[in-house]
Amino acid sequence: MIFRRKQKAADLAAVMSELEQAVAARDGGRTERAFNAAMRGLQSATGTECVPVGPRLAALLPAFPPTGPRPMLATMAGFCVERGADPAACAEPVLDGIHRDLLDALEFARRWAAGGAGDELPEADEKIIDDALMARLGGDTHEALRLALAWCSVEQWQPPALAVLCRSTDVRRRHASALLPACRDLAALERHDLKCLAYALAILDDEPLVVLHRPTGTGFEVRIGGIGDNFQLHTLLAHVLVGGGHVPGTAPSAESVRLATDPEPAQGRTGAVATGAFELLAPDGERIWNEGLPDDIPVVEGRRLLVLDEAMYPRSWNADRFFPMLPGTAELTRVLSADEVQTWFTYTCWTS
Repeated sequence: MIFRRKQKAADLAAVMSELEQAVAARDGGRTERAFNAAMRGLQSATGTECVPVGPRLAALLPAFPPTGPRPMLATMAGFCVERGADPAACAEPVLDGIHRDLLDALEFARRWAAGGAGDELPEADEKIIDDALMARLGGDTHEALRLALAWCSVEQWQPPALAVLCRSTDVRRRHASALLPACRDLAALERHDLKCLAYALAILDDEPLVVLHRPTGTGFEVRIGGIGDNFQLHTLLAHVLVGGGHVPGTAPSAESVRLATDPEPAQGRTGAVATGAFELLAPDGERIWNEGLPDDIPVVEGRRLLVLDEAMYPRSWNADRFFPMLPGTAELTRVLSADEVQTWFTYTCWTS
């Protein structure tokens, strides 16, 4: 939950009209007052009131100055999405905004490195912004300030980005691939915690997966979607293949499957435990970690190819899914013929 509800404030529709007019007039003082009033109004608004407000807040993002409180404005729109506003109607301004800040943060890092050999990147805190930093970044002062603010505030975009990404398959399909490289590049600098955003951007939807079960020499085509990490994938593959009687082993509990697939958003953490049924391996024999993503599974001949082997040791984990609002799916579409299995095994380091 992005905000907690507070006492009743001014009429939200009227406050929104004032904010839109202030932004259109480019009146800084008026905009600040209306912005604060809108934030107070949201904290006491009902879900019904939030539904039409979300897209209106998102639509203001392009007109907000790059050095203004754009992440907070996006957070307000994301809060409305959490309360029922259309994620698709809010997505483009929110995700365009975070994309710009990701790229600006990367440019900040590039200029920082160019300004002093061997210096470690600074922490992402606005207290670093001073005259010396601005001089190091160089160029136009306004641009340097924009880059510095992006470096310091990019993590604040995660909640609104997750609000739209995790509630719409169409939003993920339209926007995720463009944002993921910049997100991963910035995360690799190890100054920002962008794990949740990176995982959301890497979610596979309606993705065919070829699964080879090495102990039995059998193979399957499974279509997956909405799976947040490989813990969830592991549970669902065990449910489909072991629970479906296709391979030997112990099927996951009904509760762990429910937690992985329930269309209703998860409500808090549970004590439910899921147990491992397999070793997840890439075609070259490298382990596919449960802590990783289905996107880690290599693509071979246009299909992601996963090999299941006997578990090396017993393992278990909390059965709650990574994204509480996003149910995962895994559907067995067909059992592969013996000839197909043999062909797919030729792309691995084993023989069937």
